[in-house]
Amino acid sequence: MRAASNPGAKLVPPVHAFDATALGAYIHRHVDPFGGELEVEQFQGGQSNPTYRVTAGDRRYILRRKPPGNLLPSAHAVDREYRVMSALAATDVPVARMLALCEDASVIGTAFYLMEYVEGRVLWDPRLPGMEPTERAAHHDEMNRVLAVLHSVDYASVGLADYGRVGNYIERQVSRWSKQYESANVERIPAMDRLIEWLPSRIPPDDETTIVHGDFRLDNAIFHPTEPRVLAVLDWELSTLGHPLSDLAYNAMVWRLSPEEFRGLKGEDLVSLGIPTEDEYVAAYCRRTARDGIPHWEFYLIFSMFRVAAILHGVLVRALQGNAASQDAIETGSRARKVAAVAWAMAQGIRN
Repeated sequence: MRAASNPGAKLVPPVHAFDATALGAYIHRHVDPFGGELEVEQFQGGQSNPTYRVTAGDRRYILRRKPPGNLLPSAHAVDREYRVMSALAATDVPVARMLALCEDASVIGTAFYLMEYVEGRVLWDPRLPGMEPTERAAHHDEMNRVLAVLHSVDYASVGLADYGRVGNYIERQVSRWSKQYESANVERIPAMDRLIEWLPSRIPPDDETTIVHGDFRLDNAIFHPTEPRVLAVLDWELSTLGHPLSDLAYNAMVWRLSPEEFRGLKGEDLVSLGIPTEDEYVAAYCRRTARDGIPHWEFYLIFSMFRVAAILHGVLVRALQGNAASQDAIETGSRARKVAAVAWAMAQGIRN
């Protein structure tokens, strides 16, 4: 295996610093009475909840916290991340072990949780540079498998019957992200304005409810150090009960977007790379979930691009406010315009 681990998630001195002494006291009381020094490093590369590696003596943990500053309504719900991963620990969905949830903002300034540190690879580039074609195929197939496993979980049986509303997920998501986009006091994006008008009247009639991750993509998983096996799915902030095909479409957007637009595969020679085509990837998911094709597939892709454009727009807003989680947040947030333009071009190709 010659693929490099995630070069984008480098560790740096905390950009969002906090009282490490208070954290050490909390860990000592609630997680482990460690001996030795406490070291805190922040991961760079994510765009939402600041994430840190905490070394306490000879033990390592991951800390996720709400960012400081004014936040969008219902955003950055670290308590929901903690809850869903705790519930999924009893299933075949790979998640890190949860250790402690602290909702007392007086400890480090915002709510946070601690989980085990999972040693492995985070792969940001879906082209998987440095791998052999068979390895690329295996990694993408593993991602597909994990998503199908997640959507097969009986959410009520794992205590998540009230984790979200049942039904009309896409309608509610269009409304939610439209409002969040429109509430931002930054330059508007014409393609977003058009999609906000276009989407509501074209939502497919078929409806389903499963647990959805909400941000399921290659770089939100930790792979085994040498095998094409996911050890833990990360970043459950946007998870809820929702339509599984929206999750699949979000995951499959990479085939419609270029690397410049948003870490995509469009324009790549997939055959020589060993990466499945979009049709092959969707067909594998359908086999795993006993589906006979997916009607309205283009709509789900357009909706997912609208949604990610709204998320990126929120990253830009936080960056302009000075409280984004990543140093490259302005550049990343500016991609909202490109993604929205691709979605609107696709929408114009659908006959009413």
